Amino acid sequence: MTESPIATGRFDLPSALRTLGAAAAEAGQPTALFAAFDELCRKSVGHQLFTLLAWDAPAGEVERIYSSRPAEYPLKGRKPMGPTEWGARVLKGRRTWLGNGADDIRWAFPDHELILSLGCEACINAPIRWDGDVLGVVSVLGPKGSYDEADLAGLDLVAGTLAPAYLAARR
Repeated sequence: MTESPIATGRFDLPSALRTLGAAAAEAGQPTALFAAFDELCRKSVGHQLFTLLAWDAPAGEVERIYSSRPAEYPLKGRKPMGPTEWGARVLKGRRTWLGNGADDIRWAFPDHELILSLGCEACINAPIRWDGDVLGVVSVLGPKGSYDEADLAGLDLVAGTLAPAYLAARR
């Protein structure tokens, strides 16, 4: 019996793991790994905005802990994502999400006007899972039609490498 291949989209999994493993060994954590993951996503699938969000379950909010565009999306920015349908799927349901089009962005994000003003109408999100919980979310955004289900699957495969950096960011 032959197993079906793992969908990775445009992510080159061996190269991604080498890159992220090397970044994790560098001093300056968690920023070094966050920046390497940003660059990996930019090279693999492209993006106009890349953010990493930490999940504060008791508050029902996510907090931005990394941003490729800190002028528009500064660190420590918070938004109430827990009580949304997107939050039920990604944060509580521990599932990925693919949005493609302005209506999807409006459905998912309370700050959709700013996101759309940056030309972002497509999004892939993968939760960072650890010990039965969600620590946060990787959010990769670009123009409409930028991503597909295979790209989402690839992002989901490499997202787990961020768990140690998320734990370090909590300290």
